[in-house]
Order: sequence, then structure tokens, then C-alpha cells
Amino acid sequence: MINSLVAYKGKAARIAGQNTHKFELEFADGSTRNVREKDFRFIHPEFTKVNDSCAQADIAILNDFQEETLTLQEITEWLFDEYTAQSAWCTCILVEDGLYFYWQKDKVYVRPTEQVASIQAKRDAEELEAKTLAHCVDNIANNIFDEQDLAYIKDIEKVALNQSKHAKILTHIGVENTSEAAYKLLLRLKYFEQTFNPYPARHGIPNDVDIDTEMTEVERIDLTHLNSYAIDNADSNDADDAFSVDGDKIWIHIADVSSIVAPGSELDLYAQERASNLYLPDQILHMLPTSITKLCALGLSETSPALSIGFVLSGKEMQAIEVVHSTIKVTNISYDDADKILESNEDLAKIQTLVELHRQYREGNGSMSLNLPSVDVKFKEGQIKISDQASSPSRDLVAEMMIMAGRVIALFAQDNDIVMPYAIQDEGDFPQEMLDNKDNLTMSESFAATKCFKRSATSVKPLLHYGLGLDAYLRVTSPLRRYFDLLAHQQLSSFILGKPTLEKERVKEIIGITNAAMPGIRKTTRASNDHYKCLYLIQNPNWQSEGVVVDTRGDKALFMIPEVGMMTQIKFKTLPGRDEKVMLKVGSVNLVDQLVNFKPA
Repeated sequence: MINSLVAYKGKAARIAGQNTHKFELEFADGSTRNVREKDFRFIHPEFTKVNDSCAQADIAILNDFQEETLTLQEITEWLFDEYTAQSAWCTCILVEDGLYFYWQKDKVYVRPTEQVASIQAKRDAEELEAKTLAHCVDNIANNIFDEQDLAYIKDIEKVALNQSKHAKILTHIGVENTSEAAYKLLLRLKYFEQTFNPYPARHGIPNDVDIDTEMTEVERIDLTHLNSYAIDNADSNDADDAFSVDGDKIWIHIADVSSIVAPGSELDLYAQERASNLYLPDQILHMLPTSITKLCALGLSETSPALSIGFVLSGKEMQAIEVVHSTIKVTNISYDDADKILESNEDLAKIQTLVELHRQYREGNGSMSLNLPSVDVKFKEGQIKISDQASSPSRDLVAEMMIMAGRVIALFAQDNDIVMPYAIQDEGDFPQEMLDNKDNLTMSESFAATKCFKRSATSVKPLLHYGLGLDAYLRVTSPLRRYFDLLAHQQLSSFILGKPTLEKERVKEIIGITNAAMPGIRKTTRASNDHYKCLYLIQNPNWQSEGVVVDTRGDKALFMIPEVGMMTQIKFKTLPGRDEKVMLKVGSVNLVDQLVNFKPA
């Protein structure tokens, strides 16, 4: 075997010598290596220098040998007409390539035609993919993309929207497979506009789906003789609550969603999954199909079906409580218009008097609310608008009426042993000085007070709601928008129709399902608002506004910025005092991480 041509790890070599167990191989560069016989492959008995430049072989000549096993010499002679060191080496290269042949020990297996075609198709696809990948990599390096790149861009989009954990192209270009890094890249490529809101998709919020629905016929009490007022924003067309007064009796009317959405139905499960409407700057994502709004919203037709709650407020007590399915005639009024007629309208003036008595009752019972600044963020027709959340007498009236509804239904449910999802909140840890001065807290004191509240929760037990100053409370006035309100309506409706209500264990199970959806809703809402706030500041680089110091930490002051509803921490050599106002401006904005660097103007 001395001076034979052999192949070792894809390289040609000459057998230069032999000892008891190993052969000395000499390579083209003059280097040598001692290896065992089983580690190299015999190619030709006569060594000559060979190269990888081989003539095109006519593989078709071997069609008659498909699925047969031949020696290297036999195949070489068929392909190249002669068995030389060079021709044998060329055959070896073909076998190592694996397209037409593969080694079976020291012999060569000839692949069938269909197998060759399959391997070649796979190789062609891999070659094309490599070319398109390289094309995309080059484009991204130049901050562009084209139609050929879209498959890779879509993979990046899935990572950006948290719908996938990995995109091959990101790894290839050295970008982290995180939603933030992918989103940042797509912004750079202008695949995403800055105005695009990624957070509903990133947090798995389902899109609206339209489902055909119809209302179940139930016997209803005719209350169309009452003046029923639905007070809402001027642009609202989905009022789900209204109220009226009938002598000493107050009526609160709520959209009768439970007559469409039965417990355990497809629509019910649809609503459970979504748990709540999401009111985002750029869109509303609905808990229920919008077709239900058209059927249930109050005041869209001459008469409206409702679930009506009647009661008499006598001092601190709520008496003569009744809950009925009803038909009402609704007058829709905007908050601005309602403010103008509160005192002149006999019904509204009477309701306002009763509302004030109820508010005083709650205050005497220890209610605690904070007047911290809050803003509404809207993105419409390419424009971002940030405005203070409005406050007015009519808004306060509606808010208190809704609290009264929650209190009266909690009483009704307890009196009739109806299992309900009560909103509860334990007593807070407030300093007595803060409680004594709760109506006159400064902004920094109000901020400190936020840390004294206990977290609210939902329970089948009718326990204290400390913040509202109520022994028991239910959210019931927004069944189109909140699932717990809908669940309460389903229980009420079943009870007044004489049907079985859900047992405690089932209600607890539903509370768990709904609560599981709430973190995603809260994160989406907060992130969406912060996204458009950051974009607003990017679009308004000369923005300046007052910040109010609400806390100090070492050499840093914590500011609340009422105009944009944001907070920031700034380092000072000489700290400003709490509640001191400082004019601030923007140093930089990071849209991806939602970070704003504020500094004194």
C-alpha cells in the first residue's frame, strides 16, 4: 500500500510508510500524520498529485445500476472510461458529495433517480434560501427591505408581537430574539410606523369578532312613562346605564345584556376570555361583539330593554328594593348639556339631592378617594391629543348613581342568597392625620396616600369596600363592558325569572378565569397609553410643562407631571421641597422602552 492514494478527512494523501498498527500519511503541504487503517479510505494504488477540478461526469450512464453497490474502481471506469488516480479522486468527490452515491463500507451505493431528484430539490431550496437570506441581511444592513424579504420580516414581526420566540434572521444578524429588539429593528426599517400600537397583539388581546345574536323574549314591566336619562360623552353611542325618579323611588336602568348572553353560552365564553373592554388611544377592543351593543345600548331605539333597579333612599337606608326586566324610553344627554340643566330639570335636581345625601353617607362611613391628576390619551386621524380627565357636576352625579346601584344590588343579593362577584377592599393603613385632612390633601400627600390603600379584589363574600365606604359592593352598571358586571346581571336575571342561579364554586371558578385575563388588559392599557404619550413628546420636541414634587429620595426628586399624566425622577444638587413646582422639558425619548428623560427647563 506504500505510495497509494488515499483520502483522509476529505484531503488527498500518500501512504509514505507503515508500522505495526499505523500508516504514515503525507499531505500536499508536506505535513505528515500517523493514522489507523480504518481512519482513511483507499482510492488508487498509484499516487499522483490530484486536484478537485474534475470533468463533468455523465451520471446517466449509471441508470442501469440504480440501487446496486459497486466498487470505487467500477464506478470510476464507467464515469471516466479509465481508472487513474485523478479519475478515482473525482469519483471519490462525487461519492462524498452524497447526491448520486454514498459509501457502504468500502463500496459505493448508487441512489435511485427519485432519491437523487429529492435531494437535489432540497439542495436547490437551501441554496435559494441562502441567497434570499443574504439578500435580506444586506438590505437590513442598509435599513431597507423589499418584497423578497417579506417572509423574514414577517418572522421578525412575530417576535416583535410576542407570537414567536425566535426568528432565524435575527440570530443571523446578531439581534436578540426579544420583542423589544425585534420591534426596534422594524421601526428602524419603517416596517412599523411609530404610530403603530404593538401592545394588544403582544399581550395576546383577542381582536373583535362579529357574531349574530338575538335577544331572548322575557316578560317586561313597562316603565316608558318615566323620564329616563342616559348621560354620557357627546360622541358615545353605547350608553349602558340611565336613571329616573318616580316619586320617592329612584330607578337605575342598565342595558339588559343577560337576555342575550346566557351563562355558559358561546357568547358567555367569548366575553370571559376578553373580561373587559379595552379603551386604548387608537381603538376600542370590545368584550362583546358590537352587534350586541346595537341590540342593548340604551336610547338607540324609541324604546330600550333594560334591567331596572328600583329603591327608596330613606336616610342611610335603601328600602323597597326591586329588580325587574323593563322597557324604558331613554333621553340621551351629553355631560355638557346635563350640567346646564341639573338645577332646572325637576327630575335631575331631585336625583342630585339624593346623590349628595348618599355621598355624605359614604363619607361618614369612611370613604376615601384621592384627587390625583389623570389624563385621557386619544390617537385619531394621525393626531395625538392628551387632555385632563373631565370633571363636572353631571359626571359626579352619574358616578355616585353607579355606586348606589352597586350598593343596592349587593343588599338585594344578600337578602336573596344570590352568589355574586363582590368587589372588596380591606381597610387601609392611613395615618390619623391623613384621615382627618382627607378632603384637603396636597398632591404629595395624595401620592403618599396611594401607598396606604389595600389592593381591591373580587370575592363571593360580601365584604367591606373601604375606599367606597360601603359594607358590600357590586359592579353592575357596565355589563356591555365588564365581565363581572355581566355575571352579576346573569345571576339577577336568573333569580327574577325563577331559574337556578350559579352555585358558589362555579362563580369562584369564573372569577379565577376572568382575573387571569386582567393582567394582560392592564398591561396593554398602560403600555398603549405610555406609547402614545412618548410619541406625543417625540412629535413636540419643544414641549415644556410643570412637574410637581411628590416625594424625595436621597438627592432625587420624584415628580408628577399632570399635563401628560407621567412621573419622573430627577437628581438635584439642591432638592426642591414637596409640592414645589418645577418647569420641565424633554431631554430624550425612547419609544421602544417607553422611557422619557425629563430635565429642568
